[in-house]
Amino acid sequence: MRILITGGTGLIGRRLCAFLTAQGHTLTVLSRQHSSVVKVLCGADVIPMCGLDEYRADTVFDAVINLAGEPIADRRWTASRQKILRNSRIGLTTALLRRIADAHHKPAVLLSGSAIGYYGDHGDDWQDESSSAGQDFGALLCVEWEGAALPAAAMGIRLCLLRTGLVLDAAGGVLQKMRLPFQLGLGMQIGDGRQWMSWIHIDDYIALLYSLLMDASAAGRFNMVAPNPVQNAGWTAALAHQLHRTAWLKMPAAVLRLMLGERALLLTGGQRVRPAQALARGFAFRYPELAAALDHLWQVPD
Repeated sequence: MRILITGGTGLIGRRLCAFLTAQGHTLTVLSRQHSSVVKVLCGADVIPMCGLDEYRADTVFDAVINLAGEPIADRRWTASRQKILRNSRIGLTTALLRRIADAHHKPAVLLSGSAIGYYGDHGDDWQDESSSAGQDFGALLCVEWEGAALPAAAMGIRLCLLRTGLVLDAAGGVLQKMRLPFQLGLGMQIGDGRQWMSWIHIDDYIALLYSLLMDASAAGRFNMVAPNPVQNAGWTAALAHQLHRTAWLKMPAAVLRLMLGERALLLTGGQRVRPAQALARGFAFRYPELAAALDHLWQVPD
């Protein structure tokens, strides 16, 4: 297939490009990075696209995978930062849909990014794809993000919305950031440790995404998480155990709120999410348990 990927230079995008290239697909990667950088990050065979103005009416893609979006946790949610987050998700998706609408040959499928932050913080209650949206900034951002992709369905394009949880990959993301502190014995529980963390191994994420790409019957909202989320206390203990360390420190939630403002909710709150649609479709997770996922990603000698 001829596939357009936005966000292809990110953690998930790089792994996805390598996988799809190995499967024999032809990839075009939309990125603000220089063409040579895109090829280094995503593979020498990808076709860089520097801007959506290059997606013309006669451009042909069989599928579009929309993963673009500025990191939400890296900076305080000032008014200017919120605007950047919205533009990188909603603005880009809206512009992408305009290009698709103008294309003579429309893609058969659009896989468009979202996040489990859609659900907000519901404590211990399970959330699946039928659950309602939260009301905090992150949740409302996801609602609009998904809404920007919905016109694809009206065009007759098969649409899958990817509500992504914490993606575990030793090469980057949350695990890379946490490894050094935990190795130094500075890993810590956040608040009371009861908030839920819904995660997925990068290999399972890529496999699930590919199954949605290739299955013509797959459409709708999909929680891109493993079936067994853990609470923060269990997460902290599992990471420490994997690295043969202890983690007895605790970060008070009040301190985080003082330091991070509204963004602290990403750490003090959480979502207990079930991948109901993936399980209903018979998808078999290779790493359904956190311990097995960490054992594969962080192979530490005894």
